[in-house]
Amino acid sequence: MTRRLCEIFKSPRRDEMYLYVDRARGLADMPEALLERFGKPVPVTVLMLSEDKPLARAKASDVLAAIEAQGFYLQMPPARESYLLDLYRAPTEGRY
Repeated sequence: MTRRLCEIFKSPRRDEMYLYVDRARGLADMPEALLERFGKPVPVTVLMLSEDKPLARAKASDVLAAIEAQGFYLQMPPARESYLLDLYRAPTEGRY
């Protein structure tokens, strides 16, 4: 079973966007383009991640494989349902 000590960062630019990295390697190997889009990483937590660890939006095995292959795992925000998008639009006319 693969286990890795991971540090998780959140993006100050986009809600619910997280970056998982190996704690020992840190952010040193992150591509510049990724960090420009992500913003200055804000530390959230450190987690011992194993393949059987349940995560909310990803399979732990996928996260571990991505960290092994590219040095990080980027968790994108969930897609918003179309009916929820109306909550983020400013009303153009009052309807009562």
